[in-house]
Amino acid sequence: MNCSDTEKPKFYLTTAIAYASRKPHFGNTYEVIMSDAVVRYKREMGYDVYFCTGTDEHGQKIQDLAAEAGITPQAYVDQVAGEIKGVWDAMNTSYDYFIRTTDKPHCQAVQKIFKKFYDQGDIYKSRYEGWYCVPCESFFTETQVVDGKCPDCGRPVQRASEEAYFFKMSNYVDRLMAHIEAHPDFIEPESRKKEMVNNFLKAGLQDLCVSRTSFSWGIPVPFDTRHVTYVWLDALTNYITALGYDPDKSYEEQSEHFRRYWPADVHIIGKDILRFHTIYWPIFLMALDLPLPKKVFGHPWFNFGTDKMSKSRGNVIYADELAKHFTVDGVRYYALSEMPYGSDGSITYESVINRYNTDLVNNLGNLFKRTLDMQKKYFDRTVMAPVAGSAEEEALDADLKAACKTAYEGVVANMDSYHVADALDCIFTMLRRANKYIDETTPWTLAKDPEKQARLGTVLYNLLEVIRQGAVLLKPFIPATAEEILDRLNTKARTYDTVGNTFGGMEAGTQVAESRVLFARIDEKAKLAELEAAREAQLQANAPKPEQPAKPEKPEGVAQIGIEDFMKVELRTAQVLACEPVPKAKKLLKLRLDLGYEQRQVVSGIAKWYKPEELVGKKLIVVANLAPATLCGVESNGMILASGEDTVRVVFLDPETPLGQRVR
Repeated sequence: MNCSDTEKPKFYLTTAIAYASRKPHFGNTYEVIMSDAVVRYKREMGYDVYFCTGTDEHGQKIQDLAAEAGITPQAYVDQVAGEIKGVWDAMNTSYDYFIRTTDKPHCQAVQKIFKKFYDQGDIYKSRYEGWYCVPCESFFTETQVVDGKCPDCGRPVQRASEEAYFFKMSNYVDRLMAHIEAHPDFIEPESRKKEMVNNFLKAGLQDLCVSRTSFSWGIPVPFDTRHVTYVWLDALTNYITALGYDPDKSYEEQSEHFRRYWPADVHIIGKDILRFHTIYWPIFLMALDLPLPKKVFGHPWFNFGTDKMSKSRGNVIYADELAKHFTVDGVRYYALSEMPYGSDGSITYESVINRYNTDLVNNLGNLFKRTLDMQKKYFDRTVMAPVAGSAEEEALDADLKAACKTAYEGVVANMDSYHVADALDCIFTMLRRANKYIDETTPWTLAKDPEKQARLGTVLYNLLEVIRQGAVLLKPFIPATAEEILDRLNTKARTYDTVGNTFGGMEAGTQVAESRVLFARIDEKAKLAELEAAREAQLQANAPKPEQPAKPEKPEGVAQIGIEDFMKVELRTAQVLACEPVPKAKKLLKLRLDLGYEQRQVVSGIAKWYKPEELVGKKLIVVANLAPATLCGVESNGMILASGEDTVRVVFLDPETPLGQRVR
């Protein structure tokens, strides 16, 4: 950070970090595009901006997906995080820091934060009994679950029962309510604030489960490594660990970088995770004695028409794929112009084509090309100095200049209040006014009259100036196109302080460049057919393949036994508490099992098919009355149930299965 940065007002914006389970679809990508538009605008307004985004990489869902893929969780998130970062980069987003929650500094800070909470009495150990949504990584009470489904995502929840640590939310509820009342802009839009206060805070806030023992892919609790940190305590703290937060130091003792940017000016998040950011996160910060973020903005969702995006429906749209048809700036423009401030947005291929052709091709692209073509035709690309005209002419010019001033003021007012679509509409209202100005002044008619050359030069100057102002205002939204326009205008007046109240940034005598088609018109019928074919291919690719299992051959030479012999084998349910390789034995794993009534050690030859971390927390079946045996110098007291020879699969049980039950 240089001296000039510290003299500027600061602006710290974060997105919610994307969950590294799958490639983000268009709706997920909207958030980072919107955030990028906001921070680019703030930079134009003279702010020292720090823009943080990243990936959330722990949790049961990721552990399960990695197991399905046959790779380690770390390998899985490395792949998906790279894909997410690739989409963010493809959308030309200008983030300053991309954090991953598997980063070592973040993991170390989370462990210290957990220990700090425990030491100061904010965390206690108990047992969780209730409902859990794996996709949302969220716990719900009996009254919150709707017909056995998650109230947030609508997918089935599962019963969870496990030892866990809990955070005493009740210690801070009154303080949080007081903060919300004293800071009416803390949660926006207003409707979201009412939802949080009425549905959660006033309804009675339960203590939050902050650790898990039923899976192992997470940050271990430092003083109780059977537990891993609940993914939301892990994920939310990224907003401060990204700035180098040290839990061992007070706010005043933190680094200059941290104190410069914290508290965040805004967390931009999806409305579905507002509860975590406006209730749990502020309470965690209060427990850390840190200032709260100034604002949490919960944006709406993008639906495909009126439906949620779903692979099974074949209506999932990916921003980088869409850009192949409509350009990156075309995708950015659609996302930013179509999302309302307080209600869900909608995307259909028809609406994308219509927006693209109407706004980008006609209102912006044609205005730009027509004007530069006329400048070349009538003045050999040289910008003429404007001169005063008749009263009627001056009235037209004044109206055009007023449109520029109104556009600038509208952009500032709307961007400062996160009404991004409204800000864009202000710019395109100005561009539509410029297109009307062409029809009113008819430059081609002026060109035929030798006495009207000065007026023709003035009309074209005014058009070039409106295009310049439009390009400057569009820099936060469609930056690549805006910069190209400014380059072809050959102007140095590229900043926000050269628009609005100022009309005259184009210098007389400047040579503008050749025109270019910025956005090529799209044939709607042909493009829809192309996109529909791609959609059908997506549906077929995602359709479940009918399985034709091979008929198993009857084993030969297996002696039959009676029921009395079978009953001699004592099969019990157990849970894996810990697992590690047996030294100098490539095939063996040493497992510590909890049978409910006792713990015991079992050695199993499954190291070829399972990593230790894939087994910890799993429930399985153990032969409990097998005589002890010593394998490679390690005693084994039992055998776990598995199937197969060439490929071995352990028989796992439902997470709700009680421990120590006899299997019959």
